Amino acid sequence: MPLLEVIQTRQLSASIRLTDTTATLVDQYASFIHASADDVVEQALAYVFSKDRDFQEFLKTPHAQKVTPTLRIRRTTTAPYAVEQANKKPAAGVESSDSVQVLKA
Repeated sequence: MPLLEVIQTRQLSASIRLTDTTATLVDQYASFIHASADDVVEQALAYVFSKDRDFQEFLKTPHAQKVTPTLRIRRTTTAPYAVEQANKKPAAGVESSDSVQVLKA
């Protein structure tokens, strides 16, 4: 049995606004746990979503499937010329990448 389990995940880049106090706390927490700010936000949201019983019940309703998206997700170009642009560095802050997480078994 392998000692490591490799899980491939698809990550998106999104733009959110935080107060300067919250942004500072995210950076401080990231430093505290030796992780990136992205990891802190990802894990904090996953934790809140999983612990909120009312939200879990909401997810089971038809209304949850009809929510209008408001998160500003940055997408890469899929136009035919995108292949030509593949070797060029994307504009700052625009990315969509596949990532690999390694978890201890």
